[in-house]
Amino acid sequence: MGSIGAAELLFVLIGSALFLASFVFWIWTIVDCATKEPTAGKDKIVWILIILFTYVLGALIYYFARRRPRRLAEWKRRSLVRPAP
Repeated sequence: MGSIGAAELLFVLIGSALFLASFVFWIWTIVDCATKEPTAGKDKIVWILIILFTYVLGALIYYFARRRPRRLAEWKRRSLVRPAP
């Protein structure tokens, strides 16, 4: 009764890995929002509060609604600027 089976151990390891990955993603989105989000208006504060209070769901919403479109726009701008020969 005191030993843990292979299935339980696997479940604990996978669960721990998912928790750790989600926690790192959550922290990363808070830092990204605090450092890269434009300071116009109260958008930065609102996004940080959304991420803080909704944990991974808020981080995912921020990633797909704000960060990804911002990064795509930066990539397009960089590709339009061609270095002089």
